Amino acid sequence: MSKKEEPVASLEGSNPSVMNSVNEASNPSWFTPLRLLIIFCVIHLINYMDRGAMASNGVNGHRTICTADGTCTAGSGIQGQFNLSNFEDGVLSSAFMVGLLLACPIFASLAKRANPFRLIGVGLSVWTLAVVGCGFSINFWSIAVCRMVVGVGEASFISLAAPFIDDNAPVEKKAGWLGIFYMCIPTGYAIGYLYGGFVGQHLGWRYAFWGEAILMVSFAVLGFVIKPLQLNGFAPPETTNASILVDATSSSVKDDLQTKVAVSPEDFQEKSAENSSNSVLSEVLRFMKDMKALLVNMVFVVNVLGYVAYNFVMGAYSYWGPKAGYSIYQMKNADMIFGGITVACGIFGSLAGGYILDRLNNTIPNAFKLLSTAILIGAAFCFGSFCFKSMYGFLVLFSIGEVLAFAIQGPVNFICLHCVPPNLRPLSMAISTVSIHIFGDVPSSPLVGILQDHINNWRTTSLILTGFLVPAAIIWFIGVFLPSEDKSNEDCEKQVMPNRPTAGSALEVEKVQQTNKASAEA
Repeated sequence: MSKKEEPVASLEGSNPSVMNSVNEASNPSWFTPLRLLIIFCVIHLINYMDRGAMASNGVNGHRTICTADGTCTAGSGIQGQFNLSNFEDGVLSSAFMVGLLLACPIFASLAKRANPFRLIGVGLSVWTLAVVGCGFSINFWSIAVCRMVVGVGEASFISLAAPFIDDNAPVEKKAGWLGIFYMCIPTGYAIGYLYGGFVGQHLGWRYAFWGEAILMVSFAVLGFVIKPLQLNGFAPPETTNASILVDATSSSVKDDLQTKVAVSPEDFQEKSAENSSNSVLSEVLRFMKDMKALLVNMVFVVNVLGYVAYNFVMGAYSYWGPKAGYSIYQMKNADMIFGGITVACGIFGSLAGGYILDRLNNTIPNAFKLLSTAILIGAAFCFGSFCFKSMYGFLVLFSIGEVLAFAIQGPVNFICLHCVPPNLRPLSMAISTVSIHIFGDVPSSPLVGILQDHINNWRTTSLILTGFLVPAAIIWFIGVFLPSEDKSNEDCEKQVMPNRPTAGSALEVEKVQQTNKASAEA
């Protein structure tokens, strides 16, 4: 064998984390923490822009309205074209939640077998195709199915993005970075109101969906072409399936190989089917074990229960807000007004909530204190705003209430991420998302639609809805007194931490790199 063909030293058979450290050192990912935050924020913004556009008067529209004297105003948007009732319209707004709820736990479980970053790319691709399908819808059921698939695509990002941000954020700014990320929820909704109102009125509601797909497609591609990051608490796929090198010349290996060759195809297929069945059963048992760990975690349960009550109100606000404002105060540009309020209050409130928690010392008890205080005071301002007959009085009080309501975004998700061990963070975010939607804004939009159909008074309906913020404040106040600890670094020494090699592994890496360099020069 020539010198060029001589094998160089390798880490085969060494600690998997050391092997991965060599790869990270020689081929680092393009993503820096700041780049990751910016790109994830833009994706999150587009996701919620879609929801805001769906609720805007330009895209959602209204039914044909006829007065007592027989004068009729033609319908517009989706509701007008498909002649939907308020209940059907509310169901349509929540249809994407079906896919989201089903897919969130699946993506969270798959993160233990496949690279989480690649899973985000798959989800964004599905989202893009589904949004294009929304633009080609021909009736209520076709657009409802497409909205469900939109939820499937969004599920991977919702479950996995926040743990990535938590891993890469500076320790003293974790709540602040989460606040920045979740600031994109109200901001995206608000931009969606503006975007949907403008595009829907000038080009038609179908073009609003096609425009969203164009914005998202580049990020879907990015999820496949960029070197992926790895979540802490999860072993990289190449180490979980790492092969073991053996001496193929040994007699024991030869005998083993001869035995395997002697196995018939039928026996081989039977063995493969058995292994596959055992693998599925193992995954189900692992999922059930992880679910049990979450459900017995009282900090997690209390946090999510308060979040459900909060989201019940905010989900209905976001969907019915423009229509309520148009009806109560005759707002000619309800989309623009509510969009502007949501953008300003959402940005300021979300940033302020994360910043204040970091300044208070970002602990779980402090997060619960901030949650209960902000939402109780915010509920009082929002309730008082709907009592005003003056539009300007309403706008002032409602804006203050919205700032306080949006301040909870960073703290509530900080608790979800830090009350569980690192390997449960994706499932924690997934179950939190499933819960706040299936018990929160999924039923709230159609229920508020039914209530309004019976009462036919948007002011009364809005006051009743706002009252549901009080239970959220009470539940979160209970969380202050629960025994809690930050588990985000629990059992770190037993986990593969590919982005943070230890000192011992660093020495091994340096030794191997020097050996390889010497061999290459020879």
